[in-house]
Amino acid sequence: MRFASLGSGSAGNALVVEVKQTRLMLDCGFSVKETTARLARLNLMPQDLAGIVITHEHDDHAGGAFKFAAKHQIPVWLTYGTLKMVTRYFPNQHNLQLNVVDSHCAFNVGDIEVQPFPVPHDAREPIQCLFSDGQYKLGVLTDVGRSTPHIEERLSKCDALVLECNHDASMLQSGPYAWSLKKRVGGDLGHLENLDSANLLSKLDNSKLQHIVAAHLSATNNTPQLAKSALHRVLGCELDWIGIADQMLGFDWRTLNMTH
Repeated sequence: MRFASLGSGSAGNALVVEVKQTRLMLDCGFSVKETTARLARLNLMPQDLAGIVITHEHDDHAGGAFKFAAKHQIPVWLTYGTLKMVTRYFPNQHNLQLNVVDSHCAFNVGDIEVQPFPVPHDAREPIQCLFSDGQYKLGVLTDVGRSTPHIEERLSKCDALVLECNHDASMLQSGPYAWSLKKRVGGDLGHLENLDSANLLSKLDNSKLQHIVAAHLSATNNTPQLAKSALHRVLGCELDWIGIADQMLGFDWRTLNMTH
């Protein structure tokens, strides 16, 4: 099992998970052309994808997904609430293959099991996901305003974790955003602050953790150094062991294996 990111942040998000011959993309907030170019960096073509899972309707996660899926006949999985909100992204003529999922029920796509779970975020029916090959478990949590006991239960004992470290509280407060946006980003339905992410991490069983990547960093209200520092204090690991999901570059393939 391996995973990689095409880009992470408010300008667009997409992550690819691969088990054997099955590759799933989580979200697609880039244009068709940009998504294709970013997949090529990972030596993938659109037709290599078995499906796209959409977490919620915001433009940076769903904006490019449906044109891309329609063009390449890729099935899409999403909640009913998300489906209600994304029709504005549909191409005019399309035969999209849409699969509505329950936010509490696991489903399989090829060799990958996907376990969605609901999260507090300012969207209609947002989810985040666990991906498993039966042996290893990758947890992805971004676009969440605060942690919940259910989230903590889901993310315990992951072998890899992609965890939102969106902003530093003091940078957000003193930064250039309008007050209404500061309230939204920092609120219970917004995005996780570095220390909140660290606090969440401290409540998990991290005994199996082979990889951790800080994701969805704000270009305005955070730095990779601040995000890494917050997480490394909890894990007691080397600072550089913590990865960063970059807006432009995402991150390259990371593999889960027995030799850890």
